[in-house]
Amino acid sequence: METPETRYVTVRDAQVVFQVVGDGPSDLVYQHGFCHLDLQWDVAPEAAFNSRLASFSRLILFDRRGSGAVCAEPM
Repeated sequence: METPETRYVTVRDAQVVFQVVGDGPSDLVYQHGFCHLDLQWDVAPEAAFNSRLASFSRLILFDRRGSGAVCAEPM
């Protein structure tokens, strides 16, 4: 699976990075420890895990604040 589009949303005074994968009947929100969101897709076991979750749900992945991607321009 290709790396999904990375999006940003402003929460209070910070940008939170997230991705949406799949189109299942229910939402599943998942925050995966300290791994950078985009890099999860480069590690085969992580990509397989995310793909499996997205096979039965609309998977919403996000970076823990301060541990991942940074928005280049303010939103």
